[in-house]
Amino acid sequence: MKIALVDSGIGLLAATAALRRLRPDADLVISCDPDGMPWGPRTPEDITEHALACARAAAALEPDALVVACNTASVHALARLRAEFEPGLPVIGTVPAIKPATAAGGVVAIWATPATTGSDYQRGLIAEFGAGAAEVHEVACPGLAEAVEHADEDAIAAAIAYAAARTPASTTDVVLGCTHYELVDDRIASALSVPARFHGSADAVAAQALRRITSTTAGAGTLTVLHSGRPAALQTAALNYPQGEILIGARV
Repeated sequence: MKIALVDSGIGLLAATAALRRLRPDADLVISCDPDGMPWGPRTPEDITEHALACARAAAALEPDALVVACNTASVHALARLRAEFEPGLPVIGTVPAIKPATAAGGVVAIWATPATTGSDYQRGLIAEFGAGAAEVHEVACPGLAEAVEHADEDAIAAAIAYAAARTPASTTDVVLGCTHYELVDDRIASALSVPARFHGSADAVAAQALRRITSTTAGAGTLTVLHSGRPAALQTAALNYPQGEILIGARV
């Protein structure tokens, strides 16, 4: 069994680590784009081309499933990726966990990149899953994904503090609407004035990927890393997060 994951950077670590926990034997391919990241400021067409390039490099290694472990790429490129690779290669996207966060009502804060916050895509999800069930607030987190990508502790702290100050004190649930944010959920929790339930996407994405795979062949637990299509090593910054440490022992 081999599973490939695509993202601009190390945000895919959360879903990769979730897959490793569920299937330690799975061979994992992570295809990042350090030459082109961040994807957020790019046009939708440009994001799609970069996502396609990363996906094609990963698909050349013949995985059993392709995970788009990036909210931005899922918004703009998922349809193109599915058109190119399915049905032969299942493609699994990442959707912010708005539905489970709003299910119990309460006050929900959706932390997301500035590009996603206020977008038609996110507003559509709120209308579909959250309308009437909860009080929903969109919280833009400028600079947080980039700070996490580079493991810049001062920048991480500043970006979290900025977003926390704009999160209602009555918040009961926080949606982590960018995969990078799941790597620092403990620091986000510490910055909020009240306890809140956190809702990420990694576990659900990993479970969906395994459901879509038809192969029953066990893998060898290997890890292959591609940087903008080139064979590479796991980024040093990844080792600053527990999800990256989970992958250290993988056979390359």
